[in-house]
This record gives sequence, C-alpha cells and structure tokens, in this order.
Amino acid sequence: MIDIVTIETTSLGDRSYLATDGTTAVVVDPQRDIDRVLDLLERLGVDVSLVLETHVHNDYVTGGLELAQRTGARYVLPADSHVEFDHTPAGDGDVLEAGAFAVRAIHTPGHTHHHTSYALQNGEGVVEAVFTGGSLLFGSTGRTDLVSPEDTVGLTHDQFRSARRLAAELPASTAVYPTHGFGSFCSATPTSGDSSTIGEQATTNPALTQAETDYVQTLLDGLDAYPAYYAHMGPANRRGPDPVDLSMPAPVEPDQVRRRIAGGEWVVDLRERNAFAAGHLAGSYGFELSDNFVTYLGWLYHYGTPLTLIGQSEEQVLAARRELARIGIDHLAGAATGDIEAIAGGTVADGALRGYRVSDFAGLAERTRQGPVQVLDARRRDERAGGGVRGSQHIPLHELAERIEEVPTGEVWVYCGSGYRASVAASVLDRPGRDVVLVNDSYSAAADAGLAVPHPDQG
Repeated sequence: MIDIVTIETTSLGDRSYLATDGTTAVVVDPQRDIDRVLDLLERLGVDVSLVLETHVHNDYVTGGLELAQRTGARYVLPADSHVEFDHTPAGDGDVLEAGAFAVRAIHTPGHTHHHTSYALQNGEGVVEAVFTGGSLLFGSTGRTDLVSPEDTVGLTHDQFRSARRLAAELPASTAVYPTHGFGSFCSATPTSGDSSTIGEQATTNPALTQAETDYVQTLLDGLDAYPAYYAHMGPANRRGPDPVDLSMPAPVEPDQVRRRIAGGEWVVDLRERNAFAAGHLAGSYGFELSDNFVTYLGWLYHYGTPLTLIGQSEEQVLAARRELARIGIDHLAGAATGDIEAIAGGTVADGALRGYRVSDFAGLAERTRQGPVQVLDARRRDERAGGGVRGSQHIPLHELAERIEEVPTGEVWVYCGSGYRASVAASVLDRPGRDVVLVNDSYSAAADAGLAVPHPDQG
C-alpha cells in the first residue's frame, strides 16, 4: 500500500507531497522550508529515494535541491529544465524506481514547456495516483502566460492536449495531486474541491469538457495580473537556491528603525490591521501576518531593498521570515519586537506614531450621505469588472505605489474584497496631506449598504 501525505502551504496556495510504501519515500515539489519535510520523514521513519520537481517553479523558491543534498536522494527535474546544477533529468516515459513502487514521467507542457507529471505505480504496475503540478488542477489548469507573451497561446493549446493525454492514458480511478490551485496565482481560473480523480475531472474540468478553441479562449480571457515576484523565482530555481535560513534576524533599536525609514528602506509592520491603524511608525508599511502576507508583500516589494520587520513577538517575526524565505527574500536587515509605543518612543497623541480611522461599508454609506467623498478600490481588474462602489477610483494594489500621485490629497476611503489589500493600500497612502479611512469589510456588504453598482466608473 502506498500512502500519500499532503504538505500544505496555504499562504501560496500550493501543496507538496510525500508518497511512501512504509520504508521508502518520494517527495514532490517541496517548498523552501524543508524542515517540515524532514520532520515528517523522521516521524514516519522513512528514507527519501527521489525528490521530484514537476517544473521549474515560478511562484516559489524550491527546497528540492537542499532536501536532496541533505538526504542523499536523487534530485529529478524534467528534461530540458536548463538548470545550473547536477540532477537527474526525466524524459517522457522514463520510469524511476523507489522501493516497492515507481513513478513514470509524462511530459505535460502548458504551464511551462518542460512541465512533467508523474504517474505513481504500485508494485504490480497499477497507476494509483498522478502528480500533476501545474497541469491538470481541480476543475481548472495551470496558467500558461508565465514563460513569455509570445509563448502563451501555444502553451495554452499544449495545456489542453496535456490534460487530454492524462485523461486518455490513466485509469479513471487515478487520484489527482496538483501542486497549484488552492489559491495560487498559478491557476489559470478558479479551482474547486479538495481532492479528485481522473474520472471526476473528465466530467468537470474545462480542458476535458470543452472544445479546444473554447477552452483556449476561455483561459486566455481569464488571465489577469500575477505577482511581480514571480519574475525572480524561475531564475533562482535554475541557479539552485542557497540553503534556507529561518533564524531570528538581528535586533534593531528604535532610533535605527526611524533612520531606515528616512533612508528609503522598507520597514514592514506585521501586526493586525486594526492595531496598525491605531498607531504605527510614519513611513512604515502595514502587512498583517496572515495567509495573504507573503503574496502581497512580494508583489509590492522591490527585491534587494533592505527590509526590517516590526512584530509583536519573536514568534511573529520568525513566522514572517519563513514566509519570506519561500519567495527568496532571505537577507533581512533586522527586526524590532514588542509594544509599538515602546519601539516608537511615544504615542499618536504626542506625534511619535501616526494613525487613521477604520470603518465599514455601512460607515462609508453614511459618509456619502453627508457629501462627496474620495473612494479608492484596491481590487484587481477582474474583480472590478464585476462591479464596484459607485464613483470610486480604481487602482489595483500592485499598481498603487507607481500611481500614488493619481490619488487626490485629503480624505480618502479605501476598500478591497475583504479588507486585507485595503489595509496595505491605506499604509501606502498614509502620509502627510491625506486623511485615510480603511474600509475593513467584505465587499459583499457594499451591496447591503446600497453602494455597489455594476458599472462604478460611470458615476
């Protein structure tokens, strides 16, 4: 019997897997923080034979190379991955033995040119599962625009054919184990479900139910912006990432934090969004430590800029460091922990800290009845296309820093889909001359407040 253990990375919407016969294990698409895998191996009492990558990842820095080096396992990547380190290339049809079972490489281009899925075969040669990476997802497929604009249409056709190949060659009972699709921006369209089989996907997945032309057009129409940090992931994975460092950054004194902000460095406050609004260091950025943290910080951050963290505790800072390591932000300039008033040496009242108001859509509705007010929508374009607050200005969060001069000075209310992106946008906007109000609310409440309209740009 082959057991498959899922290792969730919810903050990036990804999964890694460990398959074992009770003695030997195979690890698929491991994340950078391999201590989770090493702990699992020790707990199960198994040894790793193979570390498999379905593709050179664009959304995170892999832990595969370090895991293989630490365990002595063979590091397997698809043929034509063009990486700069020793590995075992897996070509289409290659079978790799691992204890009492084996995996067969199936070339499934689409997410990338070299993308490869791995069919897991038991000792009798029966396929029990397939690790599909960014190919066949639950109710969707991986996006096809991460290689280059010139390749996108061709890769989309490839993705269709790859999904069809998996469905044609594998038994309907085959369990499907994708890496992406649980909130990851690597998914072309929203996914559905937490588990599935080839047979189930044959009746629900657009790649298997639509004609090729319809599938291709739907996927291309659904592609929207993806995080800017993706540009750094592929090159880092091809070079071979350095061993991960999850240690506590050096402590930073309060006066140093202020000097770093004044010098144009990034100072990121990890506290809850309401706590940040109540009082924070002027010029710092509020990125509440949650599942959204690393995606949006990575999207806005300029790689190489010195980065200092402010947290309530060392545990909070260490959790943030783990998240940042997953997207290759390794060199932290330091951290300050504890009470924000102690770090700042004062309060909002005496000017040592800045603060802004927090409200909801009902509060915004009340404010609009008093007279015109500037409202900023920080959601993505695909969300805006479904409607927004009447008369609101639309600047997606990931464009705000470059377009901040488009936002008028004075009072501005900021909203998004749930409050998280609005809280980050509010921290970017909160500078002298602006009176920011964070709408910390679900967008669904905008309709109840009478604010939501299908065409918000029409007034």
